[in-house]
Amino acid sequence: MKKTGLFFGSFNPIHIGHLIIAQHLLDNTGMEELWFVVSPHNPLKKKSTLAPDYDRLHLVQIAIEDHPGMRASNIEFGLPQPSYTIDTLAHLSEQYPNRRFSLIMGGDNLLSFPKWKNYEKLLSDYSIYVYKRPYTAHSPLEEHPNVTILEDTPSLDISSSLIRKKIQSGQSIRYLVLPQVQEAIELGRMYLK
Repeated sequence: MKKTGLFFGSFNPIHIGHLIIAQHLLDNTGMEELWFVVSPHNPLKKKSTLAPDYDRLHLVQIAIEDHPGMRASNIEFGLPQPSYTIDTLAHLSEQYPNRRFSLIMGGDNLLSFPKWKNYEKLLSDYSIYVYKRPYTAHSPLEEHPNVTILEDTPSLDISSSLIRKKIQSGQSIRYLVLPQVQEAIELGRMYLK
């Protein structure tokens, strides 16, 4: 069974903070692979700030193209919307029976985890790796045997929304994203409005 971590997100756009967390997980958890699962548009959120699904997937692909342990996944693009993590995991487990999937999430997501569809089944059936986010309160789920809190994950206070704001105001995003991601964003004239 190949141990595979699933890092879900909109990655709008992917930035170095995401990549640093991903590498830290590969180095410290025994995961053999980490998949960035690009989430499609959530119908409950405003679409105006979200780049098209395949554009965000493309940015992830070019960010990790030279990393043998990382992969971009569009698995949720073809699943019913809204996509629920439990359904995605059931689909992946059926499609890849030789892999053992784990969930990766920020501490803020662990706090809201009891609101997720079938969260008890996720907790019982999958390992969950949690990286700390700045200013996040503790969750009672931190004590669960399938939850691993990664105390020493490098944390950068960078967000995709900060990057989008910088682009809109004409400021540089250099060093916040990889050069090839910056180039693709500029060529595609992404996030300008």
